[in-house]
Amino acid sequence: MQITDILTSEDLIAPQLEGASKADVLAELAKHLAAQIDEVEEHRLVEVLWERERLGSTAIGDGIAIPHGKLPGLRGVVGMFGRHVGGVDFDSLDGNPTRLFFLLVAPEESVGQHLKALARVSRLLKDAEFRKRLIEAPDAAEILTLIQSEDGKL
Repeated sequence: MQITDILTSEDLIAPQLEGASKADVLAELAKHLAAQIDEVEEHRLVEVLWERERLGSTAIGDGIAIPHGKLPGLRGVVGMFGRHVGGVDFDSLDGNPTRLFFLLVAPEESVGQHLKALARVSRLLKDAEFRKRLIEAPDAAEILTLIQSEDGKL
């Protein structure tokens, strides 16, 4: 599985997240994804994301969070990328603001796909220089181009 199988267009990138809190950002990500993927119901996605967050923050440090969950009715893993230029407190493991968000949602019965997607995103975002380029990118088109290029190297 490649990231480009999930991020198929600029419409799945939110380059200017504006939420002031973890709750705001989760709601904003859910709203954006639900507007692009018919099978995703915004309200239910927010519930699923909060269920996962209660187990422990999906902010893994280095300004990265990978909120994720499972929903019935999906044919495969779907997701989106969001950027909060100023950063937001997302209860990160390192205590720093979170700026880069990769939302992943898998079919309810999925195990393997879900884990492969999480691992791929983690590998993609581990390079500090790549994260810097994502933060500095001017728009969704450039973010998508950067992700496609980096994904091709993995």
